Amino acid sequence: LSDSRSRRTLEGDLSVSRGVDEAARGDARDSRPAAIGSSRRPILDRKVVRADQSSAAVLEEQRGADDDGLHDAEGGIVLGEGGRRKDGKRRGGKRKGAVCTYLETWHLDIEEFLELRKNTGDDRRRTHDMNTANWIPDLFMRRVMEKGEWTLFSPSDVPDLHDLYGADFEKAYVAYEAKAKSGEIKPSKTVQATDMWRKMLTMLFETGHPWITFKDPCNVRSPQQHIGVVHSSNLCTEITLNTSDTETAVCNLGSVNLSQHLTEGANGKELDHDKLKRTISTAMRMLDNVIDINYYAVKKARDSNMRHRPVGLGIMSFQDSLYEMRIPYASQAAVEFADRSMEAVGYYAYGASTELAKERGQYASYKGSLWDKGILPLDSLDLLATARGGYLDVDRSTTLDWESLRHKIAKDGMRNSNCVAIAPTATISNIIGVDASIEPCFGNLSVKSNLSGEFTVINSYLVRDLKRLGLWDDVMVMDLKHFDGSLRPIDRVPQEIKALYATAFEVETTWIVEAAARRQKWIDQAQSLNIYMSGASGKKLDDTYKLAWLRGLKTTYYLRTISATLSSSPIPIAASPPAPRAALAAISGQLRKRSPEVTPAVMSSSSRRSVLPAPSAGRPPPSASSDRGSGPAPGSPDHD
Repeated sequence: LSDSRSRRTLEGDLSVSRGVDEAARGDARDSRPAAIGSSRRPILDRKVVRADQSSAAVLEEQRGADDDGLHDAEGGIVLGEGGRRKDGKRRGGKRKGAVCTYLETWHLDIEEFLELRKNTGDDRRRTHDMNTANWIPDLFMRRVMEKGEWTLFSPSDVPDLHDLYGADFEKAYVAYEAKAKSGEIKPSKTVQATDMWRKMLTMLFETGHPWITFKDPCNVRSPQQHIGVVHSSNLCTEITLNTSDTETAVCNLGSVNLSQHLTEGANGKELDHDKLKRTISTAMRMLDNVIDINYYAVKKARDSNMRHRPVGLGIMSFQDSLYEMRIPYASQAAVEFADRSMEAVGYYAYGASTELAKERGQYASYKGSLWDKGILPLDSLDLLATARGGYLDVDRSTTLDWESLRHKIAKDGMRNSNCVAIAPTATISNIIGVDASIEPCFGNLSVKSNLSGEFTVINSYLVRDLKRLGLWDDVMVMDLKHFDGSLRPIDRVPQEIKALYATAFEVETTWIVEAAARRQKWIDQAQSLNIYMSGASGKKLDDTYKLAWLRGLKTTYYLRTISATLSSSPIPIAASPPAPRAALAAISGQLRKRSPEVTPAVMSSSSRRSVLPAPSAGRPPPSASSDRGSGPAPGSPDHD
């Protein structure tokens, strides 16, 4: 947060004054939330907490702060108040505020941080109403893959690690490890990286937190790496902007209703590029206008926004578009559509920004950016592959004329430092009656709740198809209610209809990750990606999140799990892609062949095709019964 004055006024205010009159405090000290850490190692020393997106505030360095700081009398940081104080202000005067805390994996208090959302244990050491996220460096993931050790430090002993990533981070971190082993740095703690990873996934399964987000891809692929560091994402994990002592990141968001940009083609519905280009050109101009006319509560936010002019244009109704095109979400065709549709959105958004630059001028910090160097988001994958030493496998196929766009940007520059981000769109998608963002359909018959009340929502596409087949009657309505909107146990529904209208927990998780990976290569920020998993297990969680990292995803959002029961249908309705473990084994095998070193050799940038074989029909995912879940239901206030 910017300073002691603005801390008190911003939404999601996390500050807790320790300069309270001792007489007024009385015996209340024991009832205050317990501080994590001690005077030797406060849990949050630097830019690791981001508040609600509407204020886009980041907690800045607190070590040695004045009495308006976040530390208690013993020097530890007070987080418990954050979850309660956020309710003091409501976003837009209507809804409760929300905050998210990010912490890097090398922090000495990371194990306590992982447990902040647990429902058991000392309640003074819990933050039930505050979201948490892991900010994971690639070096940690490599140590996990190679079964190495991981060292935890107090940030006061390693003050530069917050601002380093890639090779610079690794060099500094390894040097600090050597000092810790020689006794020069105390306190420190060495653990097995796989044990820490297991704790992360265990807490994620148990509480839905902390979310898994990756520091290095957010920074290595950032167009603005020449002027700063991305220290965290935002409340919904789709914004990846620089923050510093002098700047507070702000991003204006918009979403294109993708289902309204389809047209009849030779083989059915297809993307209407002309209409999409017109819509995106208008949207980018509107978002750029907002930067100038917006109200800024904090000068640092205004300065940042005026200097870099970032915006985040995304999509919604991806699932509706698949219905229109008659493509099941769990299919290679859906993965290809995710690729092609996001390529088009990115192409037209970046093209619109360079047109605005020609008309209105380049953003102030353009010189030295990746845009200025002729490196587009797709090209930045080569930077990430080099930084990771080969742990990256992403499809690089293209269909549009990116070379001509690259030349145009070189000539006219860019109006906006960042252009594309996929937000959750929970509220606005409800208003216009489509499925949120890039999400699979949560249920063909469901109830959504907000401040206005509860609403029963039924899949209109499904109703249309069942009417066409003569299957829409009172019995079908009762069956849908009985089976929580699932078609799988209903024998009289044709198999192709079951496949098309498979719900989120009936789609194999790997399909969600693969589709997200195709989108991520085109996006200069990130995407708000929920992971749905039926019948979660340690192995499945491990495979899924390792695959997400391997495929170059920058962030993930909630993990949503429910238990599984055996399907009554013997026919596969959602063919599974190859197992993530096969992809991980293939990459590891390639790396071992390339170099005998512990640190794998860098893969050639020409290695552009997937190591996975073509998807084949597999065992159908078990049908879901909703007796367990993680995270709030889609459409809740945290999802906007």
